[in-house]
Amino acid sequence: MRRIIAALTGLFLLLGSGTLTACGGEQEAGASGGALRVGYQRFGGLSLLKARNAAPQGTSWSLFESGPALTEALKAGSIDIGQVGEAPPIFAAAGRVDFKIIGTSAPVPKGEAVLVKESKGFRSFKDLKGRTIGLNKGSNVHWLLLRLLESNGMTTKDVQVRYLKPAEGRPAFDNDQIDAWVIWDPYFALAERPGVKILADASGLANNREYVLVSPEALEEKPEQIKAFLQQYRQSTDWGIANPAERARILAPELKIPENTTQRALARSAQPLAPVDAAVGAELQKIADGFTGLELIPGKVDMKARVDERYSGIFK
Repeated sequence: MRRIIAALTGLFLLLGSGTLTACGGEQEAGASGGALRVGYQRFGGLSLLKARNAAPQGTSWSLFESGPALTEALKAGSIDIGQVGEAPPIFAAAGRVDFKIIGTSAPVPKGEAVLVKESKGFRSFKDLKGRTIGLNKGSNVHWLLLRLLESNGMTTKDVQVRYLKPAEGRPAFDNDQIDAWVIWDPYFALAERPGVKILADASGLANNREYVLVSPEALEEKPEQIKAFLQQYRQSTDWGIANPAERARILAPELKIPENTTQRALARSAQPLAPVDAAVGAELQKIADGFTGLELIPGKVDMKARVDERYSGIFK
């Protein structure tokens, strides 16, 4: 049993190490011409494209632990395109990162949740009043926390929030340093075990979509590379949805987690890609205005202006 626990702990630490990893060749190619430089997170839709080696030849891959880390790379000019959740684009916009949103996914509300230990006796989110909640600042789960507080007649003053990266959140949760952990798949699936309870997920509260961000320079200088990449991304995503067992078999080694855990996470979190439009822009604007109202970002940001529909036909 100790060996099994140690092995799973090692897998989780590797998954959440936050180390930037480049693979696929031509990492030195800049924004002007050359290969498309892609930022991805383990488990996001791009992981399947990478695992199947289905991206256009020469695609360069860089791995990130979370959306905020990926948007920092976009700001630094070290990637051209990447995939994040719904909150990172807003924090990035507030931080003056220049990007456009060119694609999204169908909603994934069951792919993020509040986890608690059954031994603590929490029956509803309201029971967390005065308790410590851990989450990754600026990630999709940050918006989920705000929606849960609002829907339960609470504010951020009613709980103690600790900002923890996924690799920090798991040991804090396991060792009772926090009372609840708000987390997304596959970290969510990895943390599920006897004695752990899903107190709430995003159903009816947040869409928890994935978003494809791209730098303006890449839009101008690599339009054909982007188009070819998005076409393969769409095809790979559709294939995975049609072949769930094979998808899990292929992805488990890429994610470095057990195949049964991969299957459980994908069953609730893998969704088709979708085009961006004015409605998507309005959805993001509502989230941004919520963060502004709580002074979590400095001033108002215009998310509607970030939406770029030029590649939407690929996702329809």
